[in-house]
Amino acid sequence: MDSLLAALMGDFLGTPVYFWIAFIAIVIGLLVFDLGILHKDDHEIGAKESLTLYGFYVAIAMAFGGWVWWQRGAQAGLEFFTGYLIEQSLAMDNMFVIATIFGFLAIPRIYQHRVLFWGILGVIAFRAILIGLGAALVYQFSAILFFFGAFLVFTGIRMFRHQDETPDIAENPVFRFITSRFRVTKELHGHNFTVMQPHPKTGKLVRWLTPLAVALIMVEVVDLVFAVDSVPAVFAVTQDTFIVYTSNIFAILGLRALYFALAAAMNRFRYLQTSLAIILVLVGIKIFLVPLGIKIDTLLSLLVTVSILAGGVLFSLWKTRNEPDISAEQQPKTGQLEP
Repeated sequence: MDSLLAALMGDFLGTPVYFWIAFIAIVIGLLVFDLGILHKDDHEIGAKESLTLYGFYVAIAMAFGGWVWWQRGAQAGLEFFTGYLIEQSLAMDNMFVIATIFGFLAIPRIYQHRVLFWGILGVIAFRAILIGLGAALVYQFSAILFFFGAFLVFTGIRMFRHQDETPDIAENPVFRFITSRFRVTKELHGHNFTVMQPHPKTGKLVRWLTPLAVALIMVEVVDLVFAVDSVPAVFAVTQDTFIVYTSNIFAILGLRALYFALAAAMNRFRYLQTSLAIILVLVGIKIFLVPLGIKIDTLLSLLVTVSILAGGVLFSLWKTRNEPDISAEQQPKTGQLEP
């Protein structure tokens, strides 16, 4: 018993093991609850259900952050909440790209949750790798923070300059690679990601990917690309691997639940990218200052991030108040997959 207690109290990446165990148990419980109870049957998720589920995930994240605050002190708690908010802010742009992918591949709303759910598993794995790599680089080469900061500033400026552009999924290299190297059906086959069908030349039964599988792969790649921005951004707040990883995962879980509410009125958030670009630039400047010994107060970072994000959302809603809601299914063009 003493050896077990000692192991639980021991550190893993600078944090007691029991913190990691508690986090993993919560995430597994949420995923089982989501798929096994709430969405064991395919159904369309409306805006009301989406907002309710998002509120539930936010409450869990707030409770976890409160526990971190209680156990590890106010600074750790503030860092968790700031990292959580920064990740939620920056990942919102990810949601709009995912909506474009679903629209292009003509994925019905009834199956979109299935793609997002299984995509979470990839997020958990890939974020762990990226954050672990980032933490190792920061530990070994603290000057890497200069690169992180410059990259975020450059990305923020680029986002501002190209905010009105819609991703061209048909010319996306990942989409072109999948459709040229793998057999992909033109039509959906229920909620299946793969299906057995005759080969067009030999007649032999072979496995094909469905458009749902293509959507899943592209959503995973998109998240990986966006993580290159958001993960360094959280390192501007803290270099604590536990805080960076847990705030990332809780933020993504919540946003995936919020997706259906956002997708129901994509046009109403027209100026959100402007606020996200500003946040990226400010976070880039903040992380650039860290190696110089200039540390901006975490509470100030939290308040500024909240203000800019809220300002972008409210201004968007006000400017588009007389416009009808346009859903993700109506906005993007529908694509065709070649067999």
